[in-house]
Amino acid sequence: MDFGWGGPAWVAVPPSEMKNCFALMSARGGDGVEVWACLEEAEMDCQFSQKGTGPGARSSHAITVVGDKAYAFGGEFTPRVPVDNNLHVFDLETSTWSISAATGDIPTPRVGVTMASVGTTLYVFGGRDADHQELDEFYAFDTLTNTWTRIPGDGPPNRSYHSMAADERRVYVFGGCGVSGRLNDLWAYDTVARAWDACPAPGEACRGRGGTGLVVVEGKVWVVYGFAGEEVDDVHAFDVEKRTWERVETGGEKPSARSVFCAARVGRRVVVFGGEVDPSEEGHLGAGRFSGEAYALDTETRMWARAAEGEKGEHHPGARGWCAYAGAVRDGKEGLIVYGGNSPSNDRLDDIYFFEPRL
Repeated sequence: MDFGWGGPAWVAVPPSEMKNCFALMSARGGDGVEVWACLEEAEMDCQFSQKGTGPGARSSHAITVVGDKAYAFGGEFTPRVPVDNNLHVFDLETSTWSISAATGDIPTPRVGVTMASVGTTLYVFGGRDADHQELDEFYAFDTLTNTWTRIPGDGPPNRSYHSMAADERRVYVFGGCGVSGRLNDLWAYDTVARAWDACPAPGEACRGRGGTGLVVVEGKVWVVYGFAGEEVDDVHAFDVEKRTWERVETGGEKPSARSVFCAARVGRRVVVFGGEVDPSEEGHLGAGRFSGEAYALDTETRMWARAAEGEKGEHHPGARGWCAYAGAVRDGKEGLIVYGGNSPSNDRLDDIYFFEPRL
């Protein structure tokens, strides 16, 4: 079964065929690049050139999009060792990677960190530092002034490998690995009132978990799957206005239980890609069994549908987990950016893909 999107979802774009088209790329040792986009038609003619040096291979990092720029932060190349605390910026108009000349309260290096954006501001919460300590620091980065600000307040307790999402006004933080175990709490930060709100608890039906999908669709915060001592396949929704939780029964061609996958809103659907379906016996030091499948959950019909699975190569990013991901818009259409992650061979990846489902 497919989504009815009218063609392949992932398409490689050779340099000779690229002109006047949105594209994403990854640096590979200097100026070498891989460029990926999802095209309306295979014969679309596009031109792309790349400048600058990208952040390189990593996993357990975060990415978000503000306007015409994608921002990447945190992560690891060696398991549990933070890479850096640079804020890497990819300008989608000039096709240039750069490192932000950031000032202010710059966050320390960390892994298992999350980011989300509201307007021209991106927000970073938590993560795990080089001493393997869970963090509760909350930062805002003003993309107009390139200034970091640490935000004080009574917010979520320390955690890493949690999930983060945003609507037009609020930033949401859910679950993750806390100091004393996995969490199932949901917090909302109002960017106008500049205050945290501890949302009602979801109850025992939603076990504490990390690596879950967190997506906001039409006034509801969707909690999808995750790792709760084992990979789980349940779905829960929090109604922001009513402040009530619901365990959502879904049908269709459901994905198998998984965690550390990519998730984003596309229209009324929650689109997911990849993830770990069976953890490694070595824990975080090894590579588990990863998926290369893409699915969409229709939040109105509550039915899942699956796109064709593919192998890594010319037309597909291949199986992976622990990626950075974010929703993005190209030519007025919503899609999903997937950057880096861990491969089945336990190698960190430095490629970037854009997935544009045709709904």
